[in-house]
Amino acid sequence: MTTPSSKISFTAPIIQHEGMNAGYVEFPFSVEDIFGTRGMVKVKALFDGKAEYRGIMSNMGTGCHILILTQEVRRKLGKSFGDSVLVEVEHDLEKREVLIPDDVQNLLAKYPEAQAFFEKLSYTHRKEYINWITSAKREETHAKRMVEFIEKLLQKKKPDQK
Repeated sequence: MTTPSSKISFTAPIIQHEGMNAGYVEFPFSVEDIFGTRGMVKVKALFDGKAEYRGIMSNMGTGCHILILTQEVRRKLGKSFGDSVLVEVEHDLEKREVLIPDDVQNLLAKYPEAQAFFEKLSYTHRKEYINWITSAKREETHAKRMVEFIEKLLQKKKPDQK
């Protein structure tokens, strides 16, 4: 089993997921032997020594655990499906917290049902919602996203659901 500072390195091709613009690499080792579980593993990853990612490795029916390479990571690397990437992975034992801006906290406080659903979301989904809101360049876009954010939460939708 790994210790908090153990890093595992390997090179793997970026695999395209079912014709979608989604990519992943297969973890070529036994997750059970290394991390002591057959389930999901929270990890920190570094791709090609320059693109960081904090997420999970899980077995998504591929026969092995996989690690997602987001579009943002692939863009940063200048790589696409079929390209090889150097992966450094370590067990992520740090608490995962999403910093919620004051305006979002104030809005959530006005909608207790939306706030309760938001707090039940995974770290990744909470992070995606907050990044979506805070990435707005114009005030009008920010305001529009705040409205859509609450509407989606009241409908119990995750950020990737329409």
